[in-house]
Formats: sequence, structure tokens, C-alpha cells
Amino acid sequence: MNKKISTIALSLLAAIAVVPVTYAAEGDLKELRPQVNKSEWQLVKNDTTRQIKTYTREGDGKRIHFKIDAMIDGSLETVARVHFDVDNIKHWFWETLDSRLLKKVSSTEYYYYMQYNAPVTMPDRDAILHAVVEPYTAKRGYMGLTIHAVPDYLPTQANLVRVQAQDMEVKFTPIGKEKVHLEAEGFVDPGGIAPTWAMNFVQRNAPYSTMLGLQRRVSMATYNASSEPSPFEISE
Repeated sequence: MNKKISTIALSLLAAIAVVPVTYAAEGDLKELRPQVNKSEWQLVKNDTTRQIKTYTREGDGKRIHFKIDAMIDGSLETVARVHFDVDNIKHWFWETLDSRLLKKVSSTEYYYYMQYNAPVTMPDRDAILHAVVEPYTAKRGYMGLTIHAVPDYLPTQANLVRVQAQDMEVKFTPIGKEKVHLEAEGFVDPGGIAPTWAMNFVQRNAPYSTMLGLQRRVSMATYNASSEPSPFEISE
């Protein structure tokens, strides 16, 4: 009887031995993974405490694409004043070494300069930007700010790489009297040679860090208590 059982067991082992082991092919694994359309916006940061969301999407390898959705504690006037105080943008915008107003064209248009601290091993960047304000109206429901880089506005400096594009559309929608819904979308071409790791680092960190800086700046009493007229038009 024992011998009969041993014979059956050996037969089963032999049968198992000849069955080929099948592994999932790479193609099969890809079918199991969720498909991501890199041309669509992908959520990078969702800070529910500070109410900041940032997004990225794949570009052409030369541009950093970003989108921001954030709530700012402060009035529309205060948030606008922080943006219009160009000389102090360097205190809240990500890795900014210098910022200054170049020319006030009108109450809704101006040019300004910014210099950025680039990631390690890369030369620093600078940018000349043209801003146009769309003042708030009750009918419109928001204040708009459109920014475009104008790299040829001033001669380049030998130790800096000129940013070729820094284009952005920003909407400031007041929610009650003491909150502003900020929506921004745009892209940056840092110019020169920018390795992929550096582009990815900036794309994933700069928008969120800038919003943290903006929130801190808006909370400063100097803006909330300012009695000076705004240098640019906030509302009609």
C-alpha cells in the first residue's frame, strides 16, 4: 500500500515538473497599470490644510508647465498689493534673488525684472516680464493678471542666462471679503542648457513653495494696514 502511494506521489511530481512556469510578460503588466496621459494635468501637491493644489504636465522638454489652484486668506486688495509691490516679490517668490520695477506704462501695465537662483551646477537666470492687469468688476467677478517674458527688452548679462519664456495667466476671485481664490496656469522656458532633473525639480517644487510664500506675505500687517494708494488698478 505504501509503495502504491509512493508511486502515485512520484507520478504527480513528474507531471508538475513538466508543466512550464509562465511569467507575466512586460506587455501584460502594462495592461494592468493605469494609463496616464502625460499631456493632461497631473496633480503633484494637494495640501488640504493650506488649501493649495499644484499640477504639472509634460511639455516639449524645453518648457516647464504648471497650474495652481489655491485659497489665500486676505482681501483682494491685499493679495493684489503683494503682487504689485514688485521690489518685494523677491521675499516670497521661489528662489528669487532680485526683483524690481523697470517701467510703469499705465495703471494697468508695467515691466519688471527678476533674477533667480538656479539649481546647483547651473548658472542663475534672469527675466524681464511684461504684466497687464485686468481690474476687478462686479460683472467680471475677478481680477486678472497676464504675464509674458520679453527677453530682448534689456541686454543680457554675462553671468546670467536669460529666461526665454515665463508666461502666465492668473485669476484672483474674491470669496467674501477676506478670501481670494487664486488660479494660475502657465509655462517657463529657462533658456540655456537645463538638465531634465533640474526641470523636474523646479516643476514640482516652485509653484507650491511660491504659494506658501504668497500666503505668508499676504498675512503681513504692513499690507493689511497700508493707506498708500495702489500703484496699479485693482478694481474699476
